[in-house]
Amino acid sequence: MDTSTRRVAVVTGAARGIGAATARRLARDGAAVAICDLSAAACADAVEAVLEAGGEAMAVGMDVSDRAQVEAGITSVVERLGRLDILVNNAGLIRDNMLFKMTDEDWDLVMSVHLKGAFLCTQTAQKHMVANGYGRIVNLSSIAADGNRGQVNYSAAKAGIRGFTKTLALELGPFGVTANCVAPGFIASAMTQQTADRIGVSFEQFQENVAAATPVRRVGTTDDVAAAISFLASEEAGFVTGQVLYVDGGAGRA
Repeated sequence: MDTSTRRVAVVTGAARGIGAATARRLARDGAAVAICDLSAAACADAVEAVLEAGGEAMAVGMDVSDRAQVEAGITSVVERLGRLDILVNNAGLIRDNMLFKMTDEDWDLVMSVHLKGAFLCTQTAQKHMVANGYGRIVNLSSIAADGNRGQVNYSAAKAGIRGFTKTLALELGPFGVTANCVAPGFIASAMTQQTADRIGVSFEQFQENVAAATPVRRVGTTDDVAAAISFLASEEAGFVTGQVLYVDGGAGRA
């Protein structure tokens, strides 16, 4: 592909799960993808999956909550791939507990990765997008932003992501940059496996229970989320900004 016209995407938290699925999907869409996680070594399998499918990918090790690492990581992407057009702020973790048991460290870590991480990556990436007059920013929120028992830190962070996104849409829209949220429901992944472990049920039973209460009668997959991100990151989504797209099988709205 002509490297002067192909898009370049940065996906954080992309060593596995939704991030890895998103990297594969964006590569399939024709973008060169920078797969970012805490270490470059952790990204090896995700990069290999893209390369084996005929795509273009590089690994970037960076802690999204550390400004110096983010700036160095984004710089390395632009130097190697030539530009930056798409940013998917997917990096995240959970430290679930009831409010009365939650520690300062559990609160601070979740806020630092989800909110500060999205802020640092976006602030750094938008300089390149504004200079080029084009950009797509997709942030990962969650249906937990409406509240979820045992996740006061995660819910607060994901609600913050929504306000962050809507403000980005206002500030960056005049420069050709859109900003949107994807809000997944239950997605079968390592993260939801952790939740099943916390509440003391098998992952299989957990999924069956969720599917029974979901209008489409199944749980979500990482590819479901990646497909939504693909649209919001596309050329065709240029008149869509400041939105929250739920990928939850109708949960909570039926």
